[in-house]
Amino acid sequence: MAELDGVTIGITAERRSGEFIDALERRGATVWHGPTLHIVPLADDDRLRAATDEVIDRGVDLVAITTGAGFRGWAAAADDWGVSEALLETLAEARLFVRGPKATGAVRGRGLAEEWSSPEESNRELFSHVLDQGVEGKRVAVQLHGQALPEFTDPLRAAGASVVEVQPYRWQWPSDLGPARRLVDGVIDGEVDALAFTSAPATANLLRLARDDGRAEPLLQKLGDDVLCACVGPVTAAPLVEAGVRVVQPERQRLGALVKLLAAELGRG
Repeated sequence: MAELDGVTIGITAERRSGEFIDALERRGATVWHGPTLHIVPLADDDRLRAATDEVIDRGVDLVAITTGAGFRGWAAAADDWGVSEALLETLAEARLFVRGPKATGAVRGRGLAEEWSSPEESNRELFSHVLDQGVEGKRVAVQLHGQALPEFTDPLRAAGASVVEVQPYRWQWPSDLGPARRLVDGVIDGEVDALAFTSAPATANLLRLARDDGRAEPLLQKLGDDVLCACVGPVTAAPLVEAGVRVVQPERQRLGALVKLLAAELGRG
């Protein structure tokens, strides 16, 4: 018998959802997929093109890379515009700081080399380290992913940096919120044993959806006690922690580690 036979797990991810679902189902779980966000590439976005041109035309001293997918998306957009060679030459002259091994892999995949990678794989540590370099009078490019990060970019500006925000993707609600609403109902009705989260926006959006529908209180009464909440890392867990929900996290911030944690917590073998 597989470890997760008879266990129902809800997931809210869009990115890599097929891989996640397959891994859970191989262990016997029944998976309810209720996406709470949709990732929109911005290759045709004028702001992204303007930010890219500014980086190329004026250069940058330091670059903060927050996600591997975001950096690859930026480089892919530059490919489409025919300016990737100029962009990579500009970035090669800058000091690159990245948030963990995924961002490292994306940077190296384009022939660049990072100066430093966040051991915690957190934006907090990444931007703290960038600030520690002394940014007064410096030009700093910040690669965003999904949403602005004013809690990190504002301190850079306050310290005297000129900040260029590069956002290759943004989050938006899925066109069909039916599956996400069904997931909320399943949690409240006792049909779901666990929820697994892999991004902070998806976590926050589930809570927001329940709140907008007038279902926040019954949902929160279930989460963390009757329904296990497993998050891939502390950033993803933050919206739940702020709401007072108990969460579990794997030691390594990886999808495979999250699957193993769910099997260990819920396994019946």
